[in-house]
Amino acid sequence: MPRIARLSSTRLGARSLVLAALLSFGVSAVQAQAVSLYGLIDLSVGQIQAPGGKSQQAVTSGQMSTSFFGVKGAEDLGGGMSAVYAIESFMRNDTGSSGRFDTDTFWARNAYVGLSSGAGTVTLGRNTTSLFVNTLIFNPFGDSFGFSPSIRHVFTSGGNVQVSGDTGWSDSVKYASPNFSGLSFTGHVALAEGSDGRNTGLSALYFSGPFGAGFAWQKADKGSGPFDRNTNTWQLGGSYGFAPFKLYGQYTHVENSSTNNTSKIIGLGGDMVVGPLGKVLLHYSRLSPDVGPNRTTISVGYDYQMSKRTDLYAVYMNDKLSGLATGTNYGVGVRHRF
Repeated sequence: MPRIARLSSTRLGARSLVLAALLSFGVSAVQAQAVSLYGLIDLSVGQIQAPGGKSQQAVTSGQMSTSFFGVKGAEDLGGGMSAVYAIESFMRNDTGSSGRFDTDTFWARNAYVGLSSGAGTVTLGRNTTSLFVNTLIFNPFGDSFGFSPSIRHVFTSGGNVQVSGDTGWSDSVKYASPNFSGLSFTGHVALAEGSDGRNTGLSALYFSGPFGAGFAWQKADKGSGPFDRNTNTWQLGGSYGFAPFKLYGQYTHVENSSTNNTSKIIGLGGDMVVGPLGKVLLHYSRLSPDVGPNRTTISVGYDYQMSKRTDLYAVYMNDKLSGLATGTNYGVGVRHRF
């Protein structure tokens, strides 16, 4: 072989080795730090009516699940430890606005960084509360602020009868344990940082076959007004599945020490699989405060899974507050996860 040909071959071989090394480094870097863009878009058309209020026909965002988008990732630090992070923003797709409401912060869903290992995960920043997770797990409508009676009674009833502290806590530290043969638990604290007090929460979940159970407790003292703080809440939840049915039950106890009012919330529901892609949903919840009107809410719906990521739903909800005319809500919508 001529000398020039041998040199070219040698240079090509060296370049191939360098290219292979760069590609290998790039693949290793991607594997070491996995980054995901994800979210959910939910829009429906129907009627919204609060008890005693006027009905309004509207295209509404997030009735079945609050729309959001987020970025999360993890970096392998070696030795079984990883750095983890997430930033997630709620959005209102009907208007293109950010947040759940006008005064909501942009990264209101989650905004944290932390470390994870075989001993569990610790995250710092804004974290979703364990009470909210427990509430959505043990009712057939999940995290639906529009149609889940449990979510509405616990988190949006207003005044001195609802849980304070929002569904996510800023300035917080959260620990989530590994799974011990179906059992897991969390601990959660939001520091005062100049406000009147701090928030503290604990939870435990257990799943074994068709049976599930959960307990959550939180004390929320971080806030400004009597309706925004000083609530002590605990909740028991359970579920049991026997095809094609799954049953759900919840009991929530809320004490507002500022107003000396105690509320009890009982939720019962179930779902039934209909065919390979459909599911019927039914849920009843009753809110009974020591002071103030009782509230009874019943929702019935149908959810059709068009694909792994897209479903269609139709829901009717009857919302009754003592002394006021019944609120009638319904909607037909589409929900897509990406």
